[in-house]
Amino acid sequence: MTTSSNDQPRVAGSQTLDRGLRALELLSEAAEPLSIASLAQQLGVHRSSAYRVLRTLEEHRFVVRDEAGMIRLGPRLAALGRGAAESLQQAALPELSEIANAFGFTSFIAMLDHDEAVTLLSVEPTHGHATVAQRPGVKHPLTRGAPGYAIESSLNPAEHRTVFAGEPLSEAAAQVRGRGFAISQDEVIPGLTSVAVPLRVINEPPSALAIVCIGLPDNIESLASALREAALRIERAAH
Repeated sequence: MTTSSNDQPRVAGSQTLDRGLRALELLSEAAEPLSIASLAQQLGVHRSSAYRVLRTLEEHRFVVRDEAGMIRLGPRLAALGRGAAESLQQAALPELSEIANAFGFTSFIAMLDHDEAVTLLSVEPTHGHATVAQRPGVKHPLTRGAPGYAIESSLNPAEHRTVFAGEPLSEAAAQVRGRGFAISQDEVIPGLTSVAVPLRVINEPPSALAIVCIGLPDNIESLASALREAALRIERAAH
């Protein structure tokens, strides 16, 4: 066994791949392009090691560098992303667009990934003021934020034991089961509110259909109702 920079045990021979995948994660989470020095520091490796990882990712167009040498994700990742949960994405895109433009909020699909909610697909309204960007790949713990609560509420007992290591259903998830939607304020990012409903598509991980906005929406009940109806249409279309 070997140990990565974050002290998690890895199978021997996987260290280079692990660093490359971690580099992609860091770039996806960064608010702006990263320098090679910053990337090396966050990976916990020497700059020369980070450069070797970077060169391989560049060759495959997973990352690109601008004239100043700053690194960002490349176009090849977009092509790969289209293949993830393809039927779900195809069914969800028109529904996300309709919700975003009807209510003026960014709409998105969040999907369970181990113990996190990861944004799979998002749509910003065509006409809107001070909308919030929700980039695919953004993630947060299931234990914080409306999408996480909505996903937890949809888990059956066996799934819940696996994800939450035997912990009981959270109060927030129990509330979702009672009223049909989740709402959170200032939990993931200060000043932002999210409203979400469960979304279950056969052969895909548990997900949530959600919106994110600045402040508290005035029409939460009608918004939640629209989300629930859209989730049902997505579930039927994606089968």
